[in-house]
Amino acid sequence: MAGIAGYGVYIPTYRIKTSEIARVWGEEPERIEGGLGIKEKAVGGIDEDTSTISATAAQNALAMAGIKPEKLGAVYVGSESHPYAVKPTATIVAEAIGATPNITAADLEFACKAGTAGLQMVLSMVDSGMMKYGMAVGADTAQGRPGDALEYSAASGGAAFIAGPEKESVAVVEDTFSFTTDTPDFWRRQGADYPSHGGRFTGAPAYFKHVLSATKGLLEKAGTETSDYDYVVFHQPNAKFPKEAAKKLGIPAEKLKDGLVVPVVGNTYSGATLLGLASILDVAKPGEKILATSFGSGAGSDSFSIRVTEAIGEKRGKAPSVKSYIDNRKYIEYATYLKYRRKLKN
Repeated sequence: MAGIAGYGVYIPTYRIKTSEIARVWGEEPERIEGGLGIKEKAVGGIDEDTSTISATAAQNALAMAGIKPEKLGAVYVGSESHPYAVKPTATIVAEAIGATPNITAADLEFACKAGTAGLQMVLSMVDSGMMKYGMAVGADTAQGRPGDALEYSAASGGAAFIAGPEKESVAVVEDTFSFTTDTPDFWRRQGADYPSHGGRFTGAPAYFKHVLSATKGLLEKAGTETSDYDYVVFHQPNAKFPKEAAKKLGIPAEKLKDGLVVPVVGNTYSGATLLGLASILDVAKPGEKILATSFGSGAGSDSFSIRVTEAIGEKRGKAPSVKSYIDNRKYIEYATYLKYRRKLKN
């Protein structure tokens, strides 16, 4: 059975408060912050993009796994903000971390669940014996049109997970299940600078239908109940949706607490679920179980049943924790945010 041999994250230092964005657009900060449950979001610096975020997270994952990059058989990078329209991010990341050319590499895109799709792929490859180790990255410098509701949440950050043998893993993925339909709740056409979305349509027919269906499908397939899990992480476009999904499934809010990073990081899109999972693994104990379900607009969800192993004790601390990145922050004003995210167009 394949597992997670190591994981690493990266969250940029810069932050902008929700109240600062609201001030610029004449909105009530309390209403915005209260509605989304987001206090601030991470902002990639002027020299940061999906490739740099992915490479740093990948280096951290290798440090935790304790393996050389040459041992990787695959590098997949999931994102909806790849720096090039035609030029793979995965090759940049693979070479940056020193991986051998004898690997399979590709970019993945499925809105906010491209990272978990990559994780399913490398887990399957390791489980089948095709390779010993494979890496999946979910990272984004998420876009939001100035003044649009997305601007309050679209953030920068990512996480990398290395699939490997069970005996070397900090956690074993016991089962996975996916649910996918053609639900056009969010899109960005070729050449468009910013995505469009269906407003309230992104809720019931998109997020909740897919997250709940994938989670229920996993529980049935794995023969488990929600009560069997100590921690739960759902995709977090805001703080409201995952809490509501948990309530619909009868899951106590306490089980979400350790993985709910969106209030202080924002929605890192392809990195969101994986960052939440990493935050849980930073504190989980051997034998505890984690239920993780992603969501990507368009639309689909991947759900995982994960069991923490004894190896978590010896490997934890070999790479920076999610909390260490959250605590290392520097606030910027809206004008600097526009500059760093290159929102000023000719």
